[in-house]
Amino acid sequence: QVQLIESGGGLVKAGGSLRLSCTTSVRTFSEHPMGWFRHAPGKEREFVAGISESGAHVSYTRSVRGRFTISRDNAKNTMYLQMDSLKPEDTAVYYCAAAAVGGENYEHWGLGTQVTVSS
Repeated sequence: QVQLIESGGGLVKAGGSLRLSCTTSVRTFSEHPMGWFRHAPGKEREFVAGISESGAHVSYTRSVRGRFTISRDNAKNTMYLQMDSLKPEDTAVYYCAAAAVGGENYEHWGLGTQVTVSS
């Protein structure tokens, strides 16, 4: 079982920055594609960013491209989401997710961390 723990959420003013972290104790962390999702009240859960096992390949949803940066440190079993130029519409609970080794579907989820951006 892959356990994921998010941290780094909080309250920030529009234009500000936050860095989210996702840590796990699983020894196969470097073999899992990883991603960030978010869920805002009244909306569907949304894919935010994804990163390949090595970190060589990343992808973003259009609304965060150029503002958010996903990265990972496999030596520390940690994934990050650097969020800059935050907007009120970025307000949501952000979730860390892991796909199975060799898989594409996200199967393991953290409990989430709240990000609130005030105008």
